[in-house]
Amino acid sequence: MSIPLPLTTDRLTLRTYLPSDMQALLAYYSDPEVARYLLDDPWTPQYAEQQMEQQLTRTGLDCESRSLAVVVEHQGAVIGDLAIWLNDGTGQKAEIGWVFSPQAAGKGFAAEAAAALIDAAFTHHDLHRIKAQMDARNDASARLCKRLGMQREAHLRENWWMKGEWTSTLVYGVLASER
Repeated sequence: MSIPLPLTTDRLTLRTYLPSDMQALLAYYSDPEVARYLLDDPWTPQYAEQQMEQQLTRTGLDCESRSLAVVVEHQGAVIGDLAIWLNDGTGQKAEIGWVFSPQAAGKGFAAEAAAALIDAAFTHHDLHRIKAQMDARNDASARLCKRLGMQREAHLRENWWMKGEWTSTLVYGVLASER
């Protein structure tokens, strides 16, 4: 069964991407501080177009892409985005990721949005676990994982060559039985 969209929380709406979201996403993805711990460099307008094409196809865990990408709106403005995707052949393990505008930081929006998506994924799909992986220097995402009830499962030392340096990865996970 698909996750019913849009998802709403007390303050937020999570919905699939629209082509008109590109400028809002470009505004924060082009910020070097936002891109610091991401695999991609800061977005250019051309790269934003490519990313939008991909995100528009990510409409559900049960669709061909086996992934769902949503933007997060607060009072009608896009403040962030999340994605969840199946990452094994069983269809019972998924990974989640998020990026939020710096203007949304410190207000609990990321935790509210991620919790809603995790709960919906466990409710509407036969998932056993969801994990999040991040650059080990990304303290904000690690704190978010803890707020979401995820357990730190691994610290992989210098396992990823990214942007000209070896970086370390943290892995957090949550089981369906823990939600």
